[in-house]
Amino acid sequence: MEYKDYYQVLGVKRDASQDDISKAFKKLARKCHPDLNPNDCKAEGKFKDINEAYEVLRDPEKRKLYDSFGHNWQHGQNFQPPPGHEGMRFGGGGQQFDMGGFSDFFETVFGGQGFSGAGRGAGGFGGYQRRATRGRDVEAGLELTLEEAYHGGSKSITLHEEVAGPDGRPMVQPKTLSVNIPAGVRDGAKIRLAGQGGAGFGGGPAGDLYLKVMMRPHSRFKLEDVNVVVDLPLSPWEAALGATVRVPTLEGEIDLNVPAGISSGRKMRIRGKGLSGKAGRGDQLVRVMIHAPKELTAEERELWEQLAKVSTFNPRHE
Repeated sequence: MEYKDYYQVLGVKRDASQDDISKAFKKLARKCHPDLNPNDCKAEGKFKDINEAYEVLRDPEKRKLYDSFGHNWQHGQNFQPPPGHEGMRFGGGGQQFDMGGFSDFFETVFGGQGFSGAGRGAGGFGGYQRRATRGRDVEAGLELTLEEAYHGGSKSITLHEEVAGPDGRPMVQPKTLSVNIPAGVRDGAKIRLAGQGGAGFGGGPAGDLYLKVMMRPHSRFKLEDVNVVVDLPLSPWEAALGATVRVPTLEGEIDLNVPAGISSGRKMRIRGKGLSGKAGRGDQLVRVMIHAPKELTAEERELWEQLAKVSTFNPRHE
């Protein structure tokens, strides 16, 4: 049975802190996730190795046990259980780990049922019982349109999760969930789905799934924190004289009164038409963009020339 160097898998030193191990795992998990590497046939295997290594090194008791039994790690030799313990499974610190779906090395050292009785083996491994352990919390991305985020409601999503196959080895399968999206949820917010994370061990409860909201780019609207921004094209005479124009919002078009003399770049506020923040709903900001006609008829040109002669307005001397 080949020994696995979990430190090498995560790219950390053997004296790495728990924080360094956690950071290395998160970085590699993002890089090697099968969903992000659909054309890499090796991604699933790498992802499995990363999770296996982290499952051991993140737990001080498992890590201590691993360091004790992995005495040939420096030379990359095949791992051999301590004398008198061939084929047995080990627990530590009063608990037993039942991981399932990991490598033979992992299963031999950490998996299966605990010992019964007492005084078995030189280390006195007797009397250990299985302890229920809660599964890991998992985070995944949830892409939403601005309309979906604004209105909220139920949305069906499909994720891929790693489970133990019929032969006990890990396999990836689709998992469809119904998500209740809070109305006005903002970009970067997290939606918690209780019990939809990693499976528990030894009869322990499953962890939670956290869906991080990622807003899709919109063809008309932009986001400024919780405020929704839309550009409103105006003609020079609408800006000069004022007008009532139709403006799009995430709830449909509304009439907006534009005051006379408004300048390009000014923003008008429609309250309560944004996403949710700590202080409540954001607003919709309507940014004025004054557009001059590119082509003029002879009559239009004459009128503009007359206006230029009689007008005393100079935007450079305001």
